[in-house]
Amino acid sequence: MSTTEAEIAMPVEAARAAPRLSALVVAHNEEAQLAACLSRLTFADEIVVVLDRCTDRSRDIAGEFTGEIVEGAWEREGPRRNAGIAACHGEWIIEIDADERVTAELAVEISTVVERSPADWHLIPIDNYVGDRLVRWGWGASFGRSAHAGLFRKGVKHWGDQRVHPAVSLSGSQGPALGARLDHHVDRDISDMLRRLDRYTSLRAQDLRDSGDIGSLGRNLRRILSRFWKCYVGRRGYREGAWGLLIALCAALYPILSYLKARLEPE
Repeated sequence: MSTTEAEIAMPVEAARAAPRLSALVVAHNEEAQLAACLSRLTFADEIVVVLDRCTDRSRDIAGEFTGEIVEGAWEREGPRRNAGIAACHGEWIIEIDADERVTAELAVEISTVVERSPADWHLIPIDNYVGDRLVRWGWGASFGRSAHAGLFRKGVKHWGDQRVHPAVSLSGSQGPALGARLDHHVDRDISDMLRRLDRYTSLRAQDLRDSGDIGSLGRNLRRILSRFWKCYVGRRGYREGAWGLLIALCAALYPILSYLKARLEPE
């Protein structure tokens, strides 16, 4: 083969070797859940794991599944997730958290969508579990999600800079939502759910202070009712009985607690 022929052949071979689908997991001290998460991602051409200030066995566990490991320290969630997206080599990316599990049905559907879809991103519906209890209805209003844009082409998704629930910007065309669901083990029990509410509202309070506008007491009091209605009625939390009531209460308290922490607590 001549030099010219070799120079032409090398880019072609490199293009053929490029992964079609990258699976991205971003984690902080997730040794208890990481292996169960990564073991469900072997259908992807590449697994990328971002480890943020991990002091447990997360790196050793990640190394059992992939050599694509990015380690660092990020103060905020958005830049950490953007670093993970940048490290992926695939044309498509499936973004998963350590407490989420891709079912066999979802893996098959993702592989099919990646091969056939003309769109740029797709929503993945989520089944949320509290312990072993499936709680499907009522999530939303900054306290849980029933679907997310987890499957997308590289370059389409960008995370914002907020500390909690960073904004997501998506470009290109949206395809139909997937039919199979992602399993999300969101909380271990009710106490864990309440600790999450405390953690989220503390981070939100910092974002409010940084913005220079923490809002008003009146507006946040009114949001108690609107948020409760959104989750319990609009998102049909009533179908979950007492669990739906609990989720709606947490969602309703999220804005007012964030406001009060921003107003009353020192930075």
